[in-house]
Amino acid sequence: MASRRSFLAGAAALSAAPMLPSAPAIAQGNAAHTLRFIPQADVTVLDPLSTTSYAVRNHGHLCWDTLYGLDINFRPQPQLAEGHAVEDDGKRWTFTLRDGPTFHDGEKIRAQDAVASIKRWMTRDTHGQTLAARLDEIAVLDDRRFVLRLKRPFGAMLDALGKSSSYPCFIYPERFANTPATTPLKEVVGSGPYRFVANEWQSGSQVIYQKYDRYVPSPVGAPAVTAGPKIAGFERLEWRIIMDPATAGAALQSGEVDWWERVAPDLRDILGRRRDVVVDRVETNGTVAMLRPNHLTAPFNDPAVRRAIWPALTQSDFMNSIFSDRSLWKDGLGAFPLGTTFASDEGMSAITSPRNLDAARKALAATGKAGARTVVLHPGDQINNSALTTVATDMLKKVGLAAEDAVSDWGTMLQRRAKKEPLEQGGWSAVVVLFGGEDLANPGGHPLLRTNGQDAWFGWPSSTEIEGLRDAWFEAPNVETQKEICRKIQAKFFEEVPYYPLGQYFVDCAYRRNLKVERRGLSIPLNARREA
Repeated sequence: MASRRSFLAGAAALSAAPMLPSAPAIAQGNAAHTLRFIPQADVTVLDPLSTTSYAVRNHGHLCWDTLYGLDINFRPQPQLAEGHAVEDDGKRWTFTLRDGPTFHDGEKIRAQDAVASIKRWMTRDTHGQTLAARLDEIAVLDDRRFVLRLKRPFGAMLDALGKSSSYPCFIYPERFANTPATTPLKEVVGSGPYRFVANEWQSGSQVIYQKYDRYVPSPVGAPAVTAGPKIAGFERLEWRIIMDPATAGAALQSGEVDWWERVAPDLRDILGRRRDVVVDRVETNGTVAMLRPNHLTAPFNDPAVRRAIWPALTQSDFMNSIFSDRSLWKDGLGAFPLGTTFASDEGMSAITSPRNLDAARKALAATGKAGARTVVLHPGDQINNSALTTVATDMLKKVGLAAEDAVSDWGTMLQRRAKKEPLEQGGWSAVVVLFGGEDLANPGGHPLLRTNGQDAWFGWPSSTEIEGLRDAWFEAPNVETQKEICRKIQAKFFEEVPYYPLGQYFVDCAYRRNLKVERRGLSIPLNARREA
Protein backbone atom coordinates (compact mmCIF):
# COMPACT_ATOMS: atom_id res chain seq x y z
CA MET A 1 0.00 0.00 0.00
CA ALA A 2 1.53 3.24 -1.10
CA SER A 3 1.40 6.61 0.58
CA ARG A 4 -1.24 9.10 -0.50
CA ARG A 5 1.44 11.06 -2.36
CA SER A 6 1.54 8.21 -4.83
CA PHE A 7 -2.23 8.14 -5.20
CA LEU A 8 -2.15 9.88 -8.59
CA ALA A 9 0.32 7.29 -9.75
CA GLY A 10 -2.26 4.70 -8.77
CA ALA A 11 -5.02 6.67 -10.39
CA ALA A 12 -2.69 6.88 -13.37
CA ALA A 13 -3.42 10.10 -15.14
CA LEU A 14 -6.40 11.79 -13.60
CA SER A 15 -4.96 14.83 -15.37
CA ALA A 16 -3.41 13.34 -18.49
CA ALA A 17 -2.79 15.42 -21.57
CA PRO A 18 -4.04 14.28 -24.99
CA MET A 19 -1.85 12.10 -27.17
CA LEU A 20 0.56 13.70 -29.60
CA PRO A 21 0.07 12.78 -33.29
CA SER A 22 3.73 11.88 -33.65
CA ALA A 23 3.82 9.47 -30.68
CA PRO A 24 5.56 6.12 -31.19
CA ALA A 25 3.88 2.82 -32.03
CA ILE A 26 2.97 2.04 -28.44
CA ALA A 27 0.94 5.20 -28.38
CA GLN A 28 -0.92 4.70 -31.67
CA GLY A 29 -4.43 3.41 -32.25
CA ASN A 30 -6.34 2.34 -29.17
CA ALA A 31 -3.17 2.42 -27.08
CA ALA A 32 -2.99 6.17 -27.66
CA HIS A 33 -6.11 6.59 -25.52
CA THR A 34 -5.51 3.81 -22.99
CA LEU A 35 -3.24 3.68 -19.96
CA ARG A 36 -2.35 0.16 -18.80
CA PHE A 37 -1.46 0.05 -15.13
CA ILE A 38 -0.43 -2.57 -12.56
CA PRO A 39 -1.83 -1.58 -9.15
CA GLN A 40 -0.30 -2.67 -5.87
CA ALA A 41 -3.22 -5.03 -5.18
CA ASP A 42 -6.54 -6.18 -6.59
CA VAL A 43 -9.74 -4.20 -6.13
CA THR A 44 -11.48 -6.85 -4.08
CA VAL A 45 -14.50 -4.71 -3.15
CA LEU A 46 -16.05 -1.66 -4.78
CA ASP A 47 -16.92 0.34 -1.65
CA PRO A 48 -14.07 2.50 -0.25
CA LEU A 49 -15.78 2.57 3.15
CA SER A 50 -15.51 -1.21 3.48
CA THR A 51 -11.69 -1.34 3.66
CA THR A 52 -8.59 0.82 4.02
CA SER A 53 -6.88 -1.04 1.16
CA TYR A 54 -5.02 1.58 -0.87
CA ALA A 55 -5.97 -0.15 -4.12
CA VAL A 56 -9.64 0.35 -3.24
CA ARG A 57 -8.89 3.90 -2.08
CA ASN A 58 -7.30 4.70 -5.45
CA HIS A 59 -10.27 3.12 -7.22
CA GLY A 60 -12.46 5.42 -5.12
CA HIS A 61 -10.62 8.58 -6.17
CA LEU A 62 -11.14 7.68 -9.82
CA CYS A 63 -14.86 7.06 -9.44
CA TRP A 64 -15.97 9.55 -6.79
CA ASP A 65 -15.08 13.07 -5.74
CA THR A 66 -14.76 14.69 -2.32
CA LEU A 67 -16.01 18.04 -1.04
CA TYR A 68 -12.43 19.20 -0.49
CA GLY A 69 -9.06 18.00 -1.82
CA LEU A 70 -5.49 18.33 -0.58
CA ASP A 71 -2.93 20.53 -2.31
CA ILE A 72 0.84 19.90 -2.43
CA ASN A 73 1.19 21.21 1.13
CA PHE A 74 -1.68 18.96 2.25
CA ARG A 75 -3.95 21.94 2.82
CA PRO A 76 -7.64 21.41 2.00
CA GLN A 77 -9.01 23.22 -1.05
CA PRO A 78 -12.59 23.26 -2.45
CA GLN A 79 -13.35 20.36 -4.79
CA LEU A 80 -17.08 19.56 -5.12
CA ALA A 81 -17.65 22.38 -2.66
CA GLU A 82 -17.74 25.93 -3.94
CA GLY A 83 -16.93 27.20 -0.46
CA HIS A 84 -18.07 27.46 3.14
CA ALA A 85 -18.90 29.93 5.90
CA VAL A 86 -18.08 29.51 9.61
CA GLU A 87 -20.19 31.26 12.24
CA ASP A 88 -21.13 31.07 15.93
CA ASP A 89 -17.52 30.82 17.14
CA GLY A 90 -16.83 27.81 14.96
CA LYS A 91 -19.99 25.91 15.86
CA ARG A 92 -21.92 26.51 12.62
CA TRP A 93 -20.49 25.51 9.22
CA THR A 94 -22.49 26.21 6.07
CA PHE A 95 -21.27 24.56 2.85
CA THR A 96 -22.22 25.41 -0.73
CA LEU A 97 -21.76 22.95 -3.61
CA ARG A 98 -20.54 23.95 -7.06
CA ASP A 99 -23.27 24.27 -9.66
CA GLY A 100 -22.70 21.86 -12.54
CA PRO A 101 -21.18 18.55 -11.32
CA THR A 102 -23.27 15.44 -11.93
CA PHE A 103 -23.18 11.79 -11.00
CA HIS A 104 -22.43 9.23 -13.67
CA ASP A 105 -26.16 8.62 -14.15
CA GLY A 106 -26.54 12.29 -15.18
CA GLU A 107 -28.25 13.45 -11.98
CA LYS A 108 -27.00 16.67 -10.38
CA ILE A 109 -24.97 16.37 -7.18
CA ARG A 110 -27.13 17.87 -4.43
CA ALA A 111 -26.78 18.83 -0.79
CA GLN A 112 -28.97 15.81 0.05
CA ASP A 113 -26.31 13.55 -1.43
CA ALA A 114 -23.53 15.26 0.51
CA VAL A 115 -25.38 15.07 3.83
CA ALA A 116 -26.20 11.37 3.43
CA SER A 117 -22.60 10.65 2.39
CA ILE A 118 -21.16 12.50 5.41
CA LYS A 119 -23.47 10.58 7.76
CA ARG A 120 -22.33 7.25 6.31
CA TRP A 121 -18.66 8.27 6.38
CA MET A 122 -18.76 9.46 10.00
CA THR A 123 -19.45 5.95 11.27
CA ARG A 124 -16.20 4.58 9.80
CA ASP A 125 -13.53 7.27 9.75
CA THR A 126 -11.46 8.35 12.75
CA HIS A 127 -11.97 12.06 12.01
CA GLY A 128 -15.60 11.37 11.20
CA GLN A 129 -16.23 9.67 14.53
CA THR A 130 -14.77 12.68 16.34
CA LEU A 131 -16.97 15.01 14.30
CA ALA A 132 -20.04 12.89 15.04
CA ALA A 133 -19.43 13.20 18.79
CA ARG A 134 -19.46 17.00 18.45
CA LEU A 135 -22.39 17.24 16.04
CA ASP A 136 -25.75 18.64 17.06
CA GLU A 137 -27.32 18.57 13.61
CA ILE A 138 -26.52 18.22 9.95
CA ALA A 139 -29.28 19.53 7.71
CA VAL A 140 -30.06 20.34 4.07
CA LEU A 141 -30.85 24.01 3.40
CA ASP A 142 -31.52 23.68 -0.34
CA ASP A 143 -30.15 21.70 -3.29
CA ARG A 144 -26.74 23.37 -3.06
CA ARG A 145 -26.37 24.21 0.64
CA PHE A 146 -26.18 22.26 3.88
CA VAL A 147 -25.23 23.13 7.45
CA LEU A 148 -23.44 21.42 10.33
CA ARG A 149 -24.28 22.72 13.82
CA LEU A 150 -21.80 21.64 16.47
CA LYS A 151 -21.85 21.33 20.26
CA ARG A 152 -18.26 22.56 20.31
CA PRO A 153 -15.84 23.68 17.60
CA PHE A 154 -14.05 21.18 15.37
CA GLY A 155 -11.05 22.93 13.86
CA ALA A 156 -10.12 19.90 11.75
CA MET A 157 -13.38 20.07 9.75
CA LEU A 158 -11.82 20.71 6.32
CA ASP A 159 -8.94 18.31 6.93
CA ALA A 160 -11.52 15.65 7.76
CA LEU A 161 -13.76 16.27 4.74
CA GLY A 162 -10.73 16.56 2.42
CA LYS A 163 -8.60 13.64 3.59
CA SER A 164 -7.36 11.43 0.79
CA SER A 165 -6.73 8.16 2.64
CA SER A 166 -8.18 5.88 5.30
CA TYR A 167 -11.83 6.31 4.38
CA PRO A 168 -12.04 9.52 2.30
CA CYS A 169 -15.40 11.29 2.47
CA PHE A 170 -16.52 10.51 -1.09
CA ILE A 171 -19.89 11.87 -2.22
CA TYR A 172 -22.35 9.20 -3.36
CA PRO A 173 -25.91 9.50 -4.63
CA GLU A 174 -28.27 9.72 -1.67
CA ARG A 175 -29.86 6.34 -2.41
CA PHE A 176 -26.44 4.67 -2.03
CA ALA A 177 -25.26 6.81 0.87
CA ASN A 178 -28.33 5.74 2.86
CA THR A 179 -26.94 2.19 2.86
CA PRO A 180 -25.37 1.36 6.26
CA ALA A 181 -21.58 1.59 6.18
CA THR A 182 -21.48 -2.03 7.36
CA THR A 183 -23.11 -3.07 4.07
CA PRO A 184 -20.61 -2.72 1.17
CA LEU A 185 -21.94 -1.05 -1.97
CA LYS A 186 -22.26 -3.43 -4.92
CA GLU A 187 -22.78 -0.81 -7.64
CA VAL A 188 -20.72 2.23 -8.63
CA VAL A 189 -22.53 5.41 -9.61
CA GLY A 190 -19.72 7.87 -9.18
CA SER A 191 -19.10 11.60 -9.00
CA GLY A 192 -15.49 11.54 -10.25
CA PRO A 193 -13.63 11.79 -13.58
CA TYR A 194 -13.84 8.07 -14.49
CA ARG A 195 -16.68 5.58 -14.70
CA PHE A 196 -16.21 2.04 -13.43
CA VAL A 197 -16.99 -0.39 -16.27
CA ALA A 198 -18.83 -3.12 -14.39
CA ASN A 199 -19.29 -5.57 -17.27
CA GLU A 200 -15.51 -5.72 -17.86
CA TRP A 201 -14.53 -6.20 -14.22
CA GLN A 202 -12.78 -9.53 -13.70
CA SER A 203 -11.74 -10.02 -10.08
CA GLY A 204 -8.11 -11.08 -9.92
CA SER A 205 -7.53 -10.13 -13.56
CA GLN A 206 -8.56 -6.60 -14.56
CA VAL A 207 -10.44 -3.45 -13.53
CA ILE A 208 -11.54 -1.06 -16.28
CA TYR A 209 -12.43 2.64 -16.14
CA GLN A 210 -13.82 4.91 -18.86
CA LYS A 211 -13.61 8.69 -18.98
CA TYR A 212 -16.80 10.42 -17.80
CA ASP A 213 -17.42 13.05 -20.47
CA ARG A 214 -19.74 15.17 -18.33
CA TYR A 215 -17.30 15.54 -15.45
CA VAL A 216 -16.86 19.19 -14.39
CA PRO A 217 -13.36 19.72 -12.92
CA SER A 218 -12.75 22.03 -10.00
CA PRO A 219 -11.79 25.53 -11.17
CA VAL A 220 -9.57 26.07 -8.11
CA GLY A 221 -5.78 26.00 -8.50
CA ALA A 222 -3.60 23.46 -10.27
CA PRO A 223 -3.71 19.66 -10.01
CA ALA A 224 -2.00 18.59 -6.78
CA VAL A 225 -2.48 15.40 -4.73
CA THR A 226 -6.34 15.37 -4.69
CA ALA A 227 -6.99 19.10 -5.18
CA GLY A 228 -7.40 21.16 -8.32
CA PRO A 229 -8.86 20.16 -11.68
CA LYS A 230 -8.84 16.46 -12.56
CA ILE A 231 -8.56 16.30 -16.34
CA ALA A 232 -9.12 12.77 -17.62
CA GLY A 233 -6.96 12.86 -20.74
CA PHE A 234 -6.91 9.08 -21.24
CA GLU A 235 -10.19 7.71 -22.54
CA ARG A 236 -9.68 4.36 -20.85
CA LEU A 237 -7.71 3.02 -17.86
CA GLU A 238 -6.94 -0.68 -17.68
CA TRP A 239 -5.77 -1.96 -14.32
CA ARG A 240 -3.99 -5.26 -14.90
CA ILE A 241 -3.90 -7.40 -11.75
CA ILE A 242 -0.46 -9.03 -11.86
CA MET A 243 0.65 -10.13 -8.41
CA ASP A 244 3.73 -12.09 -9.48
CA PRO A 245 6.63 -9.57 -9.47
CA ALA A 246 8.61 -11.31 -12.22
CA THR A 247 5.58 -11.33 -14.51
CA ALA A 248 4.83 -7.67 -13.72
CA GLY A 249 8.43 -6.66 -14.40
CA ALA A 250 8.48 -8.56 -17.69
CA ALA A 251 5.20 -6.93 -18.79
CA LEU A 252 6.62 -3.47 -18.14
CA GLN A 253 9.86 -4.20 -19.97
CA SER A 254 8.06 -5.61 -23.02
CA GLY A 255 5.67 -2.64 -23.22
CA GLU A 256 2.61 -4.76 -22.44
CA VAL A 257 1.85 -2.32 -19.60
CA ASP A 258 2.78 1.32 -19.08
CA TRP A 259 3.03 1.74 -15.33
CA TRP A 260 3.79 -0.45 -12.30
CA GLU A 261 2.73 1.19 -9.06
CA ARG A 262 5.01 -0.61 -6.57
CA VAL A 263 8.21 -2.15 -7.90
CA ALA A 264 9.35 -5.31 -6.13
CA PRO A 265 12.61 -4.57 -4.25
CA ASP A 266 14.69 -7.21 -6.05
CA LEU A 267 13.66 -5.86 -9.49
CA ARG A 268 14.40 -2.22 -8.77
CA ASP A 269 17.99 -2.27 -10.05
CA ILE A 270 17.13 -4.41 -13.08
CA LEU A 271 14.42 -2.01 -14.23
CA GLY A 272 16.62 0.97 -13.42
CA ARG A 273 19.14 -0.19 -16.04
CA ARG A 274 16.53 -0.18 -18.81
CA ARG A 275 16.67 2.83 -21.15
CA ASP A 276 12.96 2.56 -21.94
CA VAL A 277 11.86 2.46 -18.28
CA VAL A 278 11.90 5.17 -15.59
CA VAL A 279 12.19 4.10 -11.94
CA ASP A 280 10.78 6.94 -9.88
CA ARG A 281 10.25 7.81 -6.21
CA VAL A 282 6.72 9.13 -5.83
CA GLU A 283 6.48 8.89 -2.05
CA THR A 284 8.80 10.96 0.13
CA ASN A 285 7.45 10.16 3.61
CA GLY A 286 7.70 6.47 2.97
CA THR A 287 5.61 3.53 4.05
CA VAL A 288 5.29 2.61 7.72
CA ALA A 289 5.15 -1.10 8.57
CA MET A 290 3.26 -2.17 11.70
CA LEU A 291 2.23 -5.42 13.36
CA ARG A 292 -1.31 -5.13 14.66
CA PRO A 293 -2.29 -7.52 17.48
CA ASN A 294 -5.96 -8.41 17.88
CA HIS A 295 -7.02 -6.98 21.24
CA LEU A 296 -10.26 -8.98 21.29
CA THR A 297 -8.77 -12.48 21.21
CA ALA A 298 -6.19 -14.42 23.22
CA PRO A 299 -3.29 -14.14 23.68
CA PHE A 300 -3.06 -10.43 22.78
CA ASN A 301 -6.17 -9.42 24.71
CA ASP A 302 -3.77 -9.46 27.69
CA PRO A 303 -1.68 -6.23 27.80
CA ALA A 304 1.11 -8.07 29.63
CA VAL A 305 1.45 -10.40 26.65
CA ARG A 306 1.59 -7.44 24.28
CA ARG A 307 4.31 -5.77 26.36
CA ALA A 308 6.31 -9.00 26.58
CA ILE A 309 7.12 -8.78 22.86
CA TRP A 310 9.01 -5.46 23.03
CA PRO A 311 12.48 -6.82 24.04
CA ALA A 312 12.43 -9.25 21.09
CA LEU A 313 11.37 -6.80 18.39
CA THR A 314 14.25 -5.71 16.15
CA GLN A 315 13.07 -3.26 13.50
CA SER A 316 16.15 -3.76 11.34
CA ASP A 317 15.29 -7.48 10.98
CA PHE A 318 11.96 -6.53 9.47
CA MET A 319 13.39 -3.88 7.17
CA ASN A 320 16.20 -6.14 5.96
CA SER A 321 13.60 -8.69 4.88
CA ILE A 322 12.49 -6.18 2.22
CA PHE A 323 15.64 -4.22 1.33
CA SER A 324 19.32 -4.97 1.67
CA ASP A 325 20.07 -1.34 0.77
CA ARG A 326 20.19 0.52 4.11
CA SER A 327 19.43 3.83 2.41
CA LEU A 328 15.90 2.64 1.60
CA TRP A 329 14.67 2.15 5.16
CA LYS A 330 14.79 3.58 8.68
CA ASP A 331 14.46 2.07 12.12
CA GLY A 332 14.07 3.74 15.52
CA LEU A 333 10.38 4.33 14.78
CA GLY A 334 7.83 5.08 17.51
CA ALA A 335 4.14 5.94 17.35
CA PHE A 336 4.63 8.63 14.68
CA PRO A 337 6.65 8.49 11.44
CA LEU A 338 10.25 9.63 11.59
CA GLY A 339 10.78 13.23 10.53
CA THR A 340 7.20 14.31 11.24
CA THR A 341 6.14 17.02 13.69
CA PHE A 342 5.05 14.73 16.52
CA ALA A 343 7.80 12.11 16.43
CA SER A 344 9.73 12.09 19.73
CA ASP A 345 12.07 10.05 21.92
CA GLU A 346 9.42 9.42 24.58
CA GLY A 347 9.57 5.80 25.76
CA MET A 348 11.79 4.81 22.84
CA SER A 349 14.00 2.59 24.99
CA ALA A 350 11.39 -0.11 24.35
CA ILE A 351 12.69 -0.13 20.76
CA THR A 352 16.22 1.20 20.97
CA SER A 353 17.62 -0.57 24.08
CA PRO A 354 19.69 -3.73 23.51
CA ARG A 355 17.48 -6.55 22.29
CA ASN A 356 16.99 -9.40 24.75
CA LEU A 357 15.11 -12.48 23.59
CA ASP A 358 15.47 -14.18 26.97
CA ALA A 359 13.82 -11.21 28.66
CA ALA A 360 10.90 -11.48 26.24
CA ARG A 361 10.53 -15.21 26.92
CA LYS A 362 10.56 -14.68 30.68
CA ALA A 363 8.02 -11.85 30.44
CA LEU A 364 5.72 -14.03 28.34
CA ALA A 365 6.12 -17.01 30.69
CA ALA A 366 5.15 -14.78 33.62
CA THR A 367 1.78 -14.12 31.95
CA GLY A 368 0.99 -17.83 31.81
CA LYS A 369 0.43 -17.57 28.05
CA ALA A 370 3.61 -19.23 26.75
CA GLY A 371 2.67 -21.76 24.09
CA ALA A 372 -0.62 -20.04 23.29
CA ARG A 373 -1.93 -20.54 19.77
CA THR A 374 -1.37 -17.38 17.68
CA VAL A 375 -2.71 -17.01 14.13
CA VAL A 376 -0.88 -14.50 11.93
CA LEU A 377 -2.68 -13.42 8.74
CA HIS A 378 -0.32 -13.79 5.77
CA PRO A 379 -1.19 -12.45 2.28
CA GLY A 380 1.17 -14.54 0.20
CA ASP A 381 0.58 -12.58 -3.00
CA GLN A 382 1.85 -9.27 -1.51
CA ILE A 383 5.64 -9.42 -1.60
CA ASN A 384 6.46 -6.90 1.14
CA ASN A 385 3.60 -7.91 3.44
CA SER A 386 4.62 -11.52 2.99
CA ALA A 387 8.28 -10.93 3.86
CA LEU A 388 7.38 -8.89 6.95
CA THR A 389 4.83 -11.47 8.08
CA THR A 390 7.42 -14.25 7.85
CA VAL A 391 9.74 -12.31 10.17
CA ALA A 392 6.87 -11.51 12.57
CA THR A 393 5.77 -15.13 12.79
CA ASP A 394 9.33 -16.25 13.44
CA MET A 395 9.74 -13.64 16.19
CA LEU A 396 6.54 -14.75 17.93
CA LYS A 397 7.69 -18.38 17.81
CA LYS A 398 11.08 -17.46 19.31
CA VAL A 399 9.36 -15.61 22.14
CA GLY A 400 7.38 -18.74 23.00
CA LEU A 401 4.04 -18.48 21.26
CA ALA A 402 2.64 -21.25 19.05
CA ALA A 403 2.51 -18.92 16.04
CA GLU A 404 1.13 -20.20 12.75
CA ASP A 405 0.89 -18.63 9.29
CA ALA A 406 -2.61 -18.27 7.88
CA VAL A 407 -1.49 -17.96 4.23
CA SER A 408 -4.04 -16.73 1.70
CA ASP A 409 -4.43 -14.28 -1.15
CA TRP A 410 -4.91 -10.57 -0.46
CA GLY A 411 -8.69 -10.53 -0.85
CA THR A 412 -9.22 -13.48 1.48
CA MET A 413 -6.95 -11.90 4.06
CA LEU A 414 -8.97 -8.67 4.00
CA GLN A 415 -12.17 -10.60 4.58
CA ARG A 416 -10.73 -12.56 7.51
CA ARG A 417 -9.17 -9.43 9.03
CA ALA A 418 -12.68 -8.07 9.61
CA LYS A 419 -13.68 -11.06 11.76
CA LYS A 420 -14.00 -10.44 15.50
CA GLU A 421 -14.66 -14.08 16.39
CA PRO A 422 -12.19 -16.17 18.48
CA LEU A 423 -9.53 -18.28 16.76
CA GLU A 424 -11.59 -21.47 16.83
CA GLN A 425 -14.29 -19.66 14.83
CA GLY A 426 -11.97 -18.31 12.14
CA GLY A 427 -10.56 -15.29 13.96
CA TRP A 428 -6.96 -14.11 14.02
CA SER A 429 -4.22 -12.89 16.37
CA ALA A 430 -1.96 -10.51 14.43
CA VAL A 431 -1.55 -8.95 11.00
CA VAL A 432 1.11 -6.82 9.28
CA VAL A 433 -0.22 -3.41 8.23
CA LEU A 434 1.29 -0.89 5.80
CA PHE A 435 0.29 2.79 5.71
CA GLY A 436 1.77 5.86 4.05
CA GLY A 437 3.65 8.10 6.47
CA GLU A 438 1.35 11.08 5.87
CA ASP A 439 -1.66 9.10 7.11
CA LEU A 440 0.00 8.53 10.50
CA ALA A 441 1.52 11.95 11.11
CA ASN A 442 -0.88 13.04 13.87
CA PRO A 443 -3.24 11.35 16.36
CA GLY A 444 -6.32 12.86 14.72
CA GLY A 445 -6.06 10.80 11.54
CA HIS A 446 -3.82 7.93 12.64
CA PRO A 447 -6.14 4.90 12.27
CA LEU A 448 -4.07 2.53 14.39
CA LEU A 449 -3.82 5.02 17.27
CA ARG A 450 -7.59 5.15 17.61
CA THR A 451 -8.41 3.06 20.69
CA ASN A 452 -12.20 3.22 20.86
CA GLY A 453 -12.77 -0.51 21.16
CA GLN A 454 -15.33 -2.06 18.83
CA ASP A 455 -15.34 1.08 16.65
CA ALA A 456 -11.55 1.13 16.23
CA TRP A 457 -9.62 -0.04 13.16
CA PHE A 458 -9.19 -3.81 12.77
CA GLY A 459 -7.61 -5.16 15.95
CA TRP A 460 -10.00 -3.08 18.06
CA PRO A 461 -7.83 -1.78 20.95
CA SER A 462 -9.49 0.00 23.86
CA SER A 463 -7.81 2.72 25.93
CA THR A 464 -9.72 5.53 27.61
CA GLU A 465 -6.41 7.27 28.37
CA ILE A 466 -5.18 7.36 24.77
CA GLU A 467 -8.64 8.43 23.60
CA GLY A 468 -8.66 11.22 26.19
CA LEU A 469 -5.25 12.44 25.05
CA ARG A 470 -6.42 12.32 21.44
CA ASP A 471 -9.40 14.54 22.32
CA ALA A 472 -7.04 16.92 24.13
CA TRP A 473 -4.88 17.10 21.00
CA PHE A 474 -7.88 18.37 19.00
CA GLU A 475 -8.47 21.09 21.63
CA ALA A 476 -4.81 22.16 21.96
CA PRO A 477 -4.27 25.88 21.24
CA ASN A 478 -0.90 25.49 19.49
CA VAL A 479 1.61 23.04 18.05
CA GLU A 480 3.84 23.08 21.13
CA THR A 481 0.95 21.95 23.30
CA GLN A 482 0.11 19.30 20.73
CA LYS A 483 3.71 18.04 20.85
CA GLU A 484 3.53 17.60 24.63
CA ILE A 485 0.27 15.70 24.27
CA CYS A 486 1.83 13.46 21.62
CA ARG A 487 4.69 12.65 23.98
CA LYS A 488 2.11 11.49 26.51
CA ILE A 489 0.33 9.49 23.81
CA GLN A 490 3.59 7.76 22.88
CA ALA A 491 4.30 6.93 26.53
CA LYS A 492 0.88 5.24 26.79
CA PHE A 493 1.44 3.65 23.39
CA PHE A 494 4.43 1.67 24.66
CA GLU A 495 2.48 0.68 27.76
CA GLU A 496 -0.77 -0.40 26.12
CA VAL A 497 0.62 -1.47 22.72
CA PRO A 498 -2.13 -0.81 20.18
CA TYR A 499 0.42 -2.01 17.59
CA TYR A 500 4.14 -2.65 17.06
CA PRO A 501 6.10 -0.30 14.72
CA LEU A 502 8.35 -2.34 12.44
CA GLY A 503 10.12 0.43 10.48
CA GLN A 504 9.71 2.93 7.68
CA TYR A 505 10.76 2.23 4.09
CA PHE A 506 10.65 3.70 0.59
CA VAL A 507 9.38 2.05 -2.59
CA ASP A 508 9.59 3.25 -6.19
CA CYS A 509 7.17 3.02 -9.07
CA ALA A 510 8.27 2.37 -12.67
CA TYR A 511 6.79 3.47 -15.98
CA ARG A 512 7.60 3.41 -19.69
CA ARG A 513 9.80 6.32 -20.71
CA ASN A 514 7.31 7.51 -23.36
CA LEU A 515 4.86 8.17 -20.52
CA LYS A 516 5.87 11.67 -19.48
CA VAL A 517 5.18 12.61 -15.86
CA GLU A 518 5.12 16.29 -14.96
CA ARG A 519 5.47 17.33 -11.33
CA ARG A 520 4.33 20.14 -9.10
CA GLY A 521 6.09 19.96 -5.74
CA LEU A 522 6.98 17.07 -3.42
CA SER A 523 7.56 14.60 -6.27
CA ILE A 524 3.87 14.10 -6.94
CA PRO A 525 2.94 12.91 -10.48
CA LEU A 526 0.26 15.33 -11.54
CA ASN A 527 0.10 15.27 -15.33
CA ALA A 528 0.89 12.29 -17.51
CA ARG A 529 0.94 12.01 -21.26
CA ARG A 530 2.63 9.93 -23.90
CA GLU A 531 5.28 11.75 -25.88
CA ALA A 532 7.32 11.06 -28.96
